[in-house]
Amino acid sequence: MQKTPAECTTMADVRVEIDRLDRALMKLLAERWGYIDRAAEIKRPLKLKADIPARVAEVRANARRHASELGLDPDFYEGIWAQLIDHAIAHERRLLGEAEE
Repeated sequence: MQKTPAECTTMADVRVEIDRLDRALMKLLAERWGYIDRAAEIKRPLKLKADIPARVAEVRANARRHASELGLDPDFYEGIWAQLIDHAIAHERRLLGEAEE
C-alpha cells in the first residue's frame, strides 16, 4: 500500500516508496520517449530540424518554472532537462539522418 512520506516509519518503508516512484518516473520517461520518436516522424516530411532552439528554450524554462512551483531547485532540474533534451535531439538527428553539428 502506498504511503506518504509522513506515513513512513522505517527506512524500509522509505525505500519501498522511492523504488515505486523511480519505476513510475521511468514509465513516464519511456512515454516521453515515444513522443520524441513521433516528433521525428512528423518533422521529416515538414523538413524540420531535430534541434529547434526556441522549443529547447521553452522546455528548459518550463522545467525551471515547474521546479520552482514545486519548491525544487530550478538550476538542478533545468540541468536534468537539458540532458534529456540533448539526448532527444541526438536521437532525432539519427532518425532524421542529420549530420552531427
